[in-house]
Amino acid sequence: MLHRFREVADRMLVPFVDAAEALGLTPDGVSVIAFGFAGAAAGAFYVGGASGPAWLYLAASFFVFANGWLDLVDGALARTLGTDSKGGDLLDHVLDRYADVLIIAGLAAGADAYALGLLAVTGVLLTSYLGTQIQAVGLGREYGGLLGRADRLALVGLVGVVAFALPGELVAGLGAVELLLALFAVVGHLTALQRFWGAWSDLS
Repeated sequence: MLHRFREVADRMLVPFVDAAEALGLTPDGVSVIAFGFAGAAAGAFYVGGASGPAWLYLAASFFVFANGWLDLVDGALARTLGTDSKGGDLLDHVLDRYADVLIIAGLAAGADAYALGLLAVTGVLLTSYLGTQIQAVGLGREYGGLLGRADRLALVGLVGVVAFALPGELVAGLGAVELLLALFAVVGHLTALQRFWGAWSDLS
C-alpha cells in the first residue's frame, strides 16, 4: 500500500542522497549499511524479547526504519550518480531478502514463536519472489498487493513501539509480536496469491 506514496518519499530522499554523495558513499555501500541495520534490528528484537530490557524494542524499531529508508536511498543515489546497474540491483534484492529473514527470525526467536515465524517468513519470501518473477516474465516489477515490503517494515517498526508500551498478551493470548507474525503469515501468502492472479490475468 505504501508504494503509492513513492513520489512523496522520493522528494524527501533528496537531502539524504546529497549527504551520501558528500560522504563519498556508493549505492552498494548504502545497501550494505542498510543490511547492517536489519541485523541490528534482529538482534535487538531477539534480546529485547528473550531476556533483555524492553527499551531494546524501541531501538529495534529505529533500526528497522533506518533499513527501510536506506533501502530507498541506495536506489535514488544510483540514479543521481548515473551508476544504477544490474549488479547493484541484484545486490540490493539479495540483501533485502536476507534482511527480511533476519528481522522475522529475530522477532520469532525473541517471542519464542518459531512456528509463526516459519509461516511468516515463507509468506514474506513468496511475496517478494512473485514480485521479481512477474518482472522476469516481462510485466514489470510488481510492488502492489495487500502487504509489500514498505508496508511490512512500517508495521514491524510500529509493533516494536507497541511491544515496548504494551508488553504481555493483547489478543487471544498473543502479544504484539506474535500478532504481527500471524498477520505476516496470513497476509503474506494472500499478497503472493494476489500478485500471481494479477499477473496470470495480464498474461492470459
